[in-house]
Amino acid sequence: MDVQMSKVHQTTYKSIFQHPAARNLQWHDIRSMLNSIADVEEEHNGHLVFTRHGETLTIHPPKHKDLSDIDELMKIRHFLERSVVPSPSIDNEGMHLLVVIDHREARIYQTELHGEVPERIVPYDPAGLHRHLYYIGNEADGHQRQPELKSFYEAIVERLIGAKKILIFGSSTGASSAMEQFMLDLTKNHPDLADKVIGEVTIDEQHMTEDQLLAQAREFYIPSKLQNADSASLKT
Repeated sequence: MDVQMSKVHQTTYKSIFQHPAARNLQWHDIRSMLNSIADVEEEHNGHLVFTRHGETLTIHPPKHKDLSDIDELMKIRHFLERSVVPSPSIDNEGMHLLVVIDHREARIYQTELHGEVPERIVPYDPAGLHRHLYYIGNEADGHQRQPELKSFYEAIVERLIGAKKILIFGSSTGASSAMEQFMLDLTKNHPDLADKVIGEVTIDEQHMTEDQLLAQAREFYIPSKLQNADSASLKT
């Protein structure tokens, strides 16, 4: 089962990956979102079995209206991650891709598609609890950034193979910028993809909808805009 999620379902989907973990998610909203993207069967014991792209999730509906059990929330999160359409089925050949990246996740959009649900990539954490990159404190050196997880970058790279042009959006600058650190890794280890990056743009992501992100990205793919663009780095 593979359908387009509504805006309400997209909001619920994002909340499941929120850090710290959301404590006020409504079970009704979660079930509605899961129903929209997966097949569901109710077993005689009341358990619900969701199936999506060959992956299954078995969950017992909570007695209360909210989902407060962190273990159950992690089960749903991991199911959503496992059941994403495998990247080989996505044909990026000749596509214009947008990467929106911070220390918690990367979202990849095909900018030609309107209303697209992005593919999400999160840093791997064996515990499954703190799946974001974070800072470590040091009294002598102040706050220093922990090295990026290589697997995080490589997972992003796999989704970019075949793209015609790539645009990267990030929400911070300097040493704290996941965008800049990813670009450094791309330049060093994947120069062929780095050459396809037409810009690195600092944005105020918290105050932009996904439609606004895509609209801004499309402006960079208009030929007249590209003639004046600095292919190394564009800052807004």
